[in-house]
Amino acid sequence: MSAQKQDNQDVTDQISDELEPDQITEESQLESPEKSADSLEAQLEDAQAKATENWEQFLRAKAEMDNLRRRNAKDVENAHKFGIEKFVTELLPVLDAMAMGLAAEEASAESLREGMELTMNMMTKMMEKLGIEEIDPLNEKFDPDKHQAMTMQPNAEVEPNTVIAVMQKGYALNNRLIRPAMVMVSKAVE
Repeated sequence: MSAQKQDNQDVTDQISDELEPDQITEESQLESPEKSADSLEAQLEDAQAKATENWEQFLRAKAEMDNLRRRNAKDVENAHKFGIEKFVTELLPVLDAMAMGLAAEEASAESLREGMELTMNMMTKMMEKLGIEEIDPLNEKFDPDKHQAMTMQPNAEVEPNTVIAVMQKGYALNNRLIRPAMVMVSKAVE
């Protein structure tokens, strides 16, 4: 029997020489179940710690998204409530000037006209600051995107489809039409 044990040992040594180091460690793990169990427990603890960390990150991200959603909703609400604040701030000096003009009891027609012109200039500057553009298309080609034709009148002095009179000016806000200009358009004489 001792010869048989020697042969088995020689075969085991020969196999271990042929195996790569990774395979030897696997074999040694299979040989000692306590080491294998300790290794598995360590891996399980690492996996549970990572899972807990990922769960906490998820909860923080969710809370942050909820806060962001609430903050954006409040910003939109404030934009609706106070969106015209800049307009009102620019309009108040114009209203003050008009009130002072109306309060003047002993004013001549000429001074009232001068006050109206100054107030109109203030209003024009205010509109420029706010990006409001006046559309006054007199003697321009009719543009249905910016003008509303009220009537057509035969006119031999200008080309057909030319604006010959403006009844009411139009306005655009940052190149977006707010109100079309109401115009009279020429047509060919028959």
